[in-house]
Amino acid sequence: MSLKKVIWKGLLVAALCIAGFLLYRIFRQYSLEQVVQSVRSIPFATFCTALLFAAASYLCLSCFDYLAIRSLGKSLPYRKIVLASFISLSLGHNIGFAGLSSGAFRYRFYSRWGLRAEDVAKIILFCGVTVGLGLITLGGLALIVNPGDAARLLRIDPASTRLFGLLALAVPVVYAGLAFFIRRRLRLWRWSLQLPRFSIAVAQVGVGTINFMLVSACLHQMLTVFGDVAFFRSVTAYVLANSAILATHVPGGLGVLEATVSYAVPQEASIGALIAFRCAYFFIPLALGTTLLIVSEVIFRRRLRGADQETEERAEAQSI
Repeated sequence: MSLKKVIWKGLLVAALCIAGFLLYRIFRQYSLEQVVQSVRSIPFATFCTALLFAAASYLCLSCFDYLAIRSLGKSLPYRKIVLASFISLSLGHNIGFAGLSSGAFRYRFYSRWGLRAEDVAKIILFCGVTVGLGLITLGGLALIVNPGDAARLLRIDPASTRLFGLLALAVPVVYAGLAFFIRRRLRLWRWSLQLPRFSIAVAQVGVGTINFMLVSACLHQMLTVFGDVAFFRSVTAYVLANSAILATHVPGGLGVLEATVSYAVPQEASIGALIAFRCAYFFIPLALGTTLLIVSEVIFRRRLRGADQETEERAEAQSI
């Protein structure tokens, strides 16, 4: 086994250990009966509303891939993009190292439809930049609109919190400005990249921010069952949680999400709310994505066999 594989497996084991420790810290204060009762206390209508926000988020995520393909000057039917995006991200969110894991599934689909490995790599980078822009933009808005919670969590005064929020909002503005003024390849040290068109850059900021607002709305639905929590408190909690998940790469954010949200909104973060949110945004999409992956693989293999059989028949006919 190579040293690289040993390091990656070691990091995965460490991440799982961290997840297990955090989950133990959270669940040890609850009995099984309390957990079940907490989950059952969430109204069915509320859970369905949260599911709608989760579905809207995954639909929004498909726009990341759509914009990436547009920026490459390529064209694919939107139904194919939705399929590849949903399967890739529903599995990638739960596996961990989302950029790599979802990228592997993206390559599986897009390579079948005529895109090169270089194109897929650019799509993954584009989507990663869109995620960053959305998280920074929504985080900046949360720091400005809800400076009190952020100041308490970051242990700084509200005035400094608003200043950090303004600095965060400057990032998407600068990005869009660079896309507007610079049409040649942009060089940064040893790297060079081609910025998208201005309209696509603005769309990146928009869909990236909307996506995280939808996920925050999904979480907010669960938290409001257990307390009167303002929407931007949920936004602050989720932005911090997602930042921690991206930093740790723990599979599915297990433990990290629960610990961060519990710290951000301790009164409303019932274990039932967190489990219900995880079911709505992670587990149910994972089940659907896995099913779609299996079905799509079966269909693809049948079509491949049919194409091979047709080729053989044509070869036999020509030989006759």
